[in-house]
Amino acid sequence: MDPYAALRYKEFNIFLLVRFAMVFAWSMQFIVIEWQVYSLTKDPLSLGIIGLMEVVPAVSMALFAGHIVDQKEKRNLLVVCIAGFSVISFGLFVLSWPGLEDSWESTTILYSIYALVFLGGFVRSFLGPTIFSLIALIVPKKIYPNAVTWSSSTWQLASVLGPALAGFSISWIGVHWSMCVIFGFSLMALIFLFQIPPKPIMNPKIGEPVFQSLKDGLKFVFGNKAIFGALTLDMIAVLFGGAVALLPVYAQDILHVGSEGFGILRAAPAVGASITMLGSTRFPMHKNAGKKLLMAVFAFGICIIVFGLSELFWLSVIALFVSGAVDGISMIIRQTILQIKTPDNMRGRVASVNSMFVGSSNELGAFESGLTAKLMGTVTAVVFGGCMTLLTVSATAIASPTFRRLDLQKDIEEHEKED
Repeated sequence: MDPYAALRYKEFNIFLLVRFAMVFAWSMQFIVIEWQVYSLTKDPLSLGIIGLMEVVPAVSMALFAGHIVDQKEKRNLLVVCIAGFSVISFGLFVLSWPGLEDSWESTTILYSIYALVFLGGFVRSFLGPTIFSLIALIVPKKIYPNAVTWSSSTWQLASVLGPALAGFSISWIGVHWSMCVIFGFSLMALIFLFQIPPKPIMNPKIGEPVFQSLKDGLKFVFGNKAIFGALTLDMIAVLFGGAVALLPVYAQDILHVGSEGFGILRAAPAVGASITMLGSTRFPMHKNAGKKLLMAVFAFGICIIVFGLSELFWLSVIALFVSGAVDGISMIIRQTILQIKTPDNMRGRVASVNSMFVGSSNELGAFESGLTAKLMGTVTAVVFGGCMTLLTVSATAIASPTFRRLDLQKDIEEHEKED
């Protein structure tokens, strides 16, 4: 297959610009918030609370959001999501105003940040399903795997540059103006998005009762062994392998590398994932997908353990880099499974379940890491999470031989015949 097939569609290139700008802004914002909150509290549990504040609305609204996405036009819905994020980022810009701590109590600023993060969770519950659904309306089915790879690579590239710039910008221009940069990127995404015209609604059941719609979506996900297996495996791995949530603690109190070192640590996983994803444009991963996914998540768990035990900056960076590289394999395979095996009229609902399983497990993982760090210490918490990941992969490999034998080659060939 042509490794640049998806890039030959103008609208897909614009879509990649939108996704880059949004992921860059969101990932940079999360890092700046982590730094600001830990600087205010010096309490690792506060980092976990950030994740909890986002995951509660994201999970509670996920299924309803998926129903709405399947019922509405995707481009305009994405406009609303990005506009909502822009309002939140502007609010955080105001809360980081220099000298605000002199007139406001630290707890007031902290709770205000938590409140905006909470609102961001509502936005995110719609954002993921909308983006997932829009891809399928921009490119033909036969190049879905290639489009997924480029989309995921763009996501990872933004995830590299966002955290890296966040660490450096905190040092260079401070938290306040870093928030201004974030707000600027969200506006940029909005401008790019208007260059994509509205798309047709593919769902033939417009006006379907909400509960029937949600029931059909859940039934499809839980009835598809490939989708359910991939989501469950990734959810558990991310939930217990959420060491990145404790990076401010490692940067400030264990490795003693400051904000610039923090930026490097935070960017290392995404650098590894980006290299993996760019390589996958020439070396597809759909053959023996089940075995590759299991091996990738197992390697991820080992990397988390190495990072947790390391007291050397260079070793920590390498462990995080490799964890990102193998996580990139996991992401590509999972996204390919979802795009190939999900019918057009159910993409919003399936993506919303995906956000509940995997996307929200990032925040739950952050809360789990923060809580266990508070109870048993930072290093022990990270090592515990890595061990739980290894146990989960081993149990899945033993209990599900069907998933081990999963191969996507036949599905891709059928899509090529349809087009």
